[in-house]
Amino acid sequence: MKFNTRDKDIMKNLKMIDWLKAELVGSVAALFRAMIRGSEELILDCITGIIITTYILGARLGISFSRIDLNIKARLQDSNMKEHEVEKWFGDITNLRYYMEESRK
Repeated sequence: MKFNTRDKDIMKNLKMIDWLKAELVGSVAALFRAMIRGSEELILDCITGIIITTYILGARLGISFSRIDLNIKARLQDSNMKEHEVEKWFGDITNLRYYMEESRK
């Protein structure tokens, strides 16, 4: 069976998507292990890796970085988020929304 360039590109993209999914699962597992160890630096590295991998996975699936950012902002503005426990108990969603608004200026 002969593959043309387009077929190879599609196969390469599918392999990358699978690799990113595995990377994401591995990063979450590493985060849980880091939380047990209590290493703040390792936790930070894991969270950063998860965020980067998620953005790249979105891009491989055809979703631009800016669209992801816009969707995050919209989700943070969503009235349903006001009922989320992390918001009611700690105000973390509001804090994140304010942070994102300020960092984009």
